[in-house]
Amino acid sequence: MTDAPVRLHADEIETNTGLVRRLLAAQFPGWADLPVRVFASAGSDNAIYRLGDDLAVRLPRMPEAAGQVEKELAWLPRLAPHLPLGVPMPLALGQPGEGYPLTWGVYRWLPGEPAFWENLTDPPQAARDLAGFIRALQGLDTAGGPVADPISGERGAPLLSRDAFTRENITQLPDDLDRVALTSAWEAALRVPVWDDAPVWIHGDLKSDNLLAENGRLSAVIDFGALRVGDPACELAVAWNWLDAESRPVFREAVACDGATWARGRGWALSIAAAEIPYYLHTNPAMVARSRYALSQVLLDSPTR
Repeated sequence: MTDAPVRLHADEIETNTGLVRRLLAAQFPGWADLPVRVFASAGSDNAIYRLGDDLAVRLPRMPEAAGQVEKELAWLPRLAPHLPLGVPMPLALGQPGEGYPLTWGVYRWLPGEPAFWENLTDPPQAARDLAGFIRALQGLDTAGGPVADPISGERGAPLLSRDAFTRENITQLPDDLDRVALTSAWEAALRVPVWDDAPVWIHGDLKSDNLLAENGRLSAVIDFGALRVGDPACELAVAWNWLDAESRPVFREAVACDGATWARGRGWALSIAAAEIPYYLHTNPAMVARSRYALSQVLLDSPTR
C-alpha cells in the first residue's frame, strides 16, 4: 500500500500519510490517533486521505486549488438543507504547517461508491435524480455567492472566454480523435445565444467520480471546489461525460433547460474534455477515459453531423 498519491501536476505539492499525521497531531490532536491511508481518486485538485472510518482529509495538490475548503465551509452548511442529495460536510479548516504551505480540510466521510453505470440499477432514474439536484441548487438564493469571472474562462463564465484555450487543446488531442469534427462542434456551440438571465448556483464539476451511489441509486454529490454563481450551461456537461444516449433525453426533460443552454452545455462538455485529455494523458487514465467518452457523446449529438 502506498503512503502517497500519484503525482498529477508538475507543480504539485508532495504529501503523504506521514505529513497528514503530523498536521493532525499539531492542529487536531483529537483525531491524531486515527489510522490514515491514501484514498485513490480520479480527482485532480486535492490529495485525499481516509481518516479512520468516518472522516477524510483533503489537501490541495497545488496553489491554484487553495481556498476550496474555505468556500465549502462557508457555503455547504447553508445550501445542504435545501438539496435532495447528500453533500460533503467540512468539519475543520487546517492551517499551513509541517512544511505544507496551504490550508486544508477535515471532512465527514460520505458513504457510497462512485456512480459508475455498473453501480446503478436504474440509470434513467439516476439522470432524473441528478436533474432534481441541479434544479434545487439553481433555485437557491445567490446573494453573496462567488461569481464566475467573465474573462478567465472558469466554470460558469461565458463559453466564448474559453475559445482560444479550447482550440489550442483540440490541436493537442491524440491523432485518433477527430479534431476537425470537434472544432466544428465547438464553433457551433459558440454561435448559440449567451446566457442573459440572472446567474445561478452551479456545482461546476459534475462527473461520475463526483457522484456517489448507494444501493444502486444516486445518493450524493461531492467536491464543491468549483462552486460558484454563473451560467447554468456548465452544469450540463455531465449529460455527455456521464450519461448515455438513452438517459440523456430523460435528463434534459427533467432539468427543463432551454435549447440554447443545452447547446452551450454540450460546448462545455467538449471544452472540459479537450483540456483534460492532453494534460492528464500519462498521469490520470480514468480521467482520460471519461473525457474520451465525453467527446464521443458530444460528436454523437453534434448539430454539425
